[in-house]
Amino acid sequence: MKADKNTIEQAYAFFHQKLKVYEHSTSEREMDHIEDTIADYANSMSKDLFNELSQGNPAFLHEHSTFQDDLTKAVLMMESWIGEAATLTK
Repeated sequence: MKADKNTIEQAYAFFHQKLKVYEHSTSEREMDHIEDTIADYANSMSKDLFNELSQGNPAFLHEHSTFQDDLTKAVLMMESWIGEAATLTK
């Protein structure tokens, strides 16, 4: 993992919060807004972190048809990395 712990934790907190709202939303407008917000964040986030999460897929977190799966995958990956880092520091 090339991205530092703080970068991962910041992205994780943001993505996790947005995913929870997205999963329970019944408003297309709200869901579209979350998709746009996450895509904007992905465009400006650490390139190392984006590359790790996307595994070379430039459309990752940018396509409506795969957005929820992509976001879920990103949250789970970062959760795993944070857990691994916590284990190493014990």
